[in-house]
Amino acid sequence: MTLFEKIIARQIPARILHEDDLTLAFADIHPQAPVHVLVVPKKPIPRINDASDLDQVLIGHLLLQAAKVARQLGLDASGYRLVINNGRDGGESVPHLHVHILGGRPMAWPPG
Repeated sequence: MTLFEKIIARQIPARILHEDDLTLAFADIHPQAPVHVLVVPKKPIPRINDASDLDQVLIGHLLLQAAKVARQLGLDASGYRLVINNGRDGGESVPHLHVHILGGRPMAWPPG
C-alpha cells in the first residue's frame, strides 16, 4: 500500500483540502512553493504511463479537480503550475499518480 493509499484510507493524517468520490487533495508535507497541494485519484494508478484508455474519464476529472482546488486557494488570478512526474528521472517519488499544484510565487522556466 502506497503512502497516498494510506492517506486516502485515513491511516496517515494529512491536511485535506478537497475530497469527492474519485479524488483527494491534500497539502504536501515538503512544499516546494508557498502553496503546494497534491491531488490524487482514489484508484491506485502507479503513474501516468500506466494509465489506460479506461482511465480517461478519471484523469480528466483529476485535472479538473486540480483546477478547482487552485481556484479555491485563490491561485487563478496570479497563476499556478500543475505537474505530473513519471518515473525516476521525472522526479516521481511515490508510485501513485498525482498532480502537484504549485503556486504563490513566480515559476521559472525551464523547471528543474
